[in-house]
Amino acid sequence: QVSGYLDDCTCDVETIDRFNNYRLFPRLQKLLESDYFRYYKVNLKRPCPFWNDINQCGRRDCAVKPCQSDEVPDGIKSASYKYSEVANNLIEECEQAERLGAVDESLSEETQKAVLQWTKHDDSSDSFCEADDIQSPDAEYVDLLLNPERYTGYKGPDAWKIWNVIYEENCFKPQTIKRPLNPLASSQGKSEENTFYSWLEGLCVEKRAFYRLISGLHASINVHLSARYLLQETWLEKKWGHNITEFQQRFDGILTEGEGPRRLKNLYFLYLIELRALSKVVPFFERPDFQLFTGNKVQDAENKMLLLEILHEIKSFPLHFDENSFFAGDKKEANKLKEDFRLHFRNISRIMDCVGCFKCRLWGKLQIQGLGTALKILFSEKLIANMPESGPSYEFHLTRQEIVSLFNAFGRISTSVKELENFRNLLQNIH
Repeated sequence: QVSGYLDDCTCDVETIDRFNNYRLFPRLQKLLESDYFRYYKVNLKRPCPFWNDINQCGRRDCAVKPCQSDEVPDGIKSASYKYSEVANNLIEECEQAERLGAVDESLSEETQKAVLQWTKHDDSSDSFCEADDIQSPDAEYVDLLLNPERYTGYKGPDAWKIWNVIYEENCFKPQTIKRPLNPLASSQGKSEENTFYSWLEGLCVEKRAFYRLISGLHASINVHLSARYLLQETWLEKKWGHNITEFQQRFDGILTEGEGPRRLKNLYFLYLIELRALSKVVPFFERPDFQLFTGNKVQDAENKMLLLEILHEIKSFPLHFDENSFFAGDKKEANKLKEDFRLHFRNISRIMDCVGCFKCRLWGKLQIQGLGTALKILFSEKLIANMPESGPSYEFHLTRQEIVSLFNAFGRISTSVKELENFRNLLQNIH
């Protein structure tokens, strides 16, 4: 049932499947395994700002294993110091000298000045995410390859509560309109479902897109949990794999009364939005000054070539989403809507601190930051067009955190699209 054209755009599911699964996915995975993209700095100890009764998931699969300081390449650690003078005062002098030893010496004076501008600019109003305080002593590097997103056993009322707050308070929805298949609401009839979708269709394109992005992210996460499910556990080993029953319970057209296929279409919509953002940001990465700096010159140069290859492939995609329909109306209205969008999004990024499972919190934060970065790019078209070809870019800049989250978030959705093909094949073999 998930086929054909997607609402609000001229693209179809089959075109995305072919493009992603055969042309993009393998190269993207290779890029994400490189040092620059596998280490993500995150503070998992921030308190939940909305309620106190968080049940921490005690299962081992919920835990995140942070990196020991010697596991993270020096270039990455020192690169983060380029963003903050304050951080320099936090370490003993000898340790500081050791860490900063890998700083790329070719940084010009001009670039060093730019760094201060970047820090100011990173805190500015174009950010769609609550900035994670990565300079906090509680922030740690995490190796994403050692902490994969998969089923952790975190489910039930605690997990529902998170999604409920996201949908009910941040998706422009009045309380009177009931969401279909909401596990925290009393069971609904067909008429309530119809009311929900006629309400959604009646929204302006931007608010409808906002809901669909969140629904698509939710669907993508559920695809990963079904694809990397704990199938068997013995004292010797754990066996992870595809759980077809779990997948069907979440997405089967009959079991979900038509809701599952809609959610999967929203996943494809999310894919198109992030794909479009990556196609728009190519000039930022093409500048000769930009490097995926880890301190390993040969590897860094190879990774930049692979990154540009991937971005040019993305640019060649024939049916890109046309974001010009966003915020295209009355200027005053459009600006208010854009601000609402941003505030709702920042709020969702704060809700991630309330997730009781640390591994889920890690991937939730990363994917929300990645989507926020994609939106920032889509709404910065003029700034990107005006960037100087070399030297610092004051108007438009992406931090390492934003770059790592942007590509890893897209990597997750790309993986979901690939996994849908795997589930399709598995289901065909059963029937």
